[in-house]
Amino acid sequence: MDQQNHNTPQANGDITGAHLCHHHHQQQQLRTLWADMYREIEQMKIFKNMNLSLTTIKKIMETDEDVQMIDDEALVVFACAYEMFILELTHRAWTHAEKNKHQTLQKNDIVAAIRQTDRLEFLEDIV
Repeated sequence: MDQQNHNTPQANGDITGAHLCHHHHQQQQLRTLWADMYREIEQMKIFKNMNLSLTTIKKIMETDEDVQMIDDEALVVFACAYEMFILELTHRAWTHAEKNKHQTLQKNDIVAAIRQTDRLEFLEDIV
């Protein structure tokens, strides 16, 4: 038996193997998502057509007393970063929902996405 078939979850019936396969698939989807977002940002010409309100983002940023003024270009960069963050969190939560056969994204899917992603551990205090 060749090694490639031996390591598949189907060949060894290992739940861990199935989990690794699912994890690899999720990672590939995230790489595709990030590549698509980067392409979209590079092609962006008119920043007023962003999905997130620049005015709202500016108000949120100004709630920090250390923030005095926000350059328009910096605001656009933050808006892109916020949008990318929301897309990735949503994608991870949706992957969890699908894995648990949910057809509607639920709070526990978002919580699970946060807890399963090291980069998102800063959010654990609010969930």
